[in-house]
Amino acid sequence: MKQIHTNRAPAALGPYSQAVVSGGLCFTSGQIALSPETGEIVGADIASQTRQVMENLCAVLAAAGASPETVVKTTCYLADIADFAAFNAVYAEYFPGKPARSCVAVKDLPRGALVEVEAVAEVL
Repeated sequence: MKQIHTNRAPAALGPYSQAVVSGGLCFTSGQIALSPETGEIVGADIASQTRQVMENLCAVLAAAGASPETVVKTTCYLADIADFAAFNAVYAEYFPGKPARSCVAVKDLPRGALVEVEAVAEVL
């Protein structure tokens, strides 16, 4: 197992890795809309937060030798299911290949985030 870290995505908020690679797969930790530079939440609405989440996720995938095109599964957490359509609009820009996905609403997310996304991808 290889731990992945990049400065192009926010540092982990706890005792975990941004991602690990094992058996030819990259397993990312959930990404929220934190700025890698400041550690603060970027954006006050679901669209802007989703865009930051996806940029963070793409940076972690790249550091692992993967990409959005090699993602096979995502798990998405929304603080409000009413944001589903707006979340999907941004998400679709990053995953035109439509990987398998679960998307659920949760009570709270770290740092008051509106969205969190994790992924499993093939490493090329």
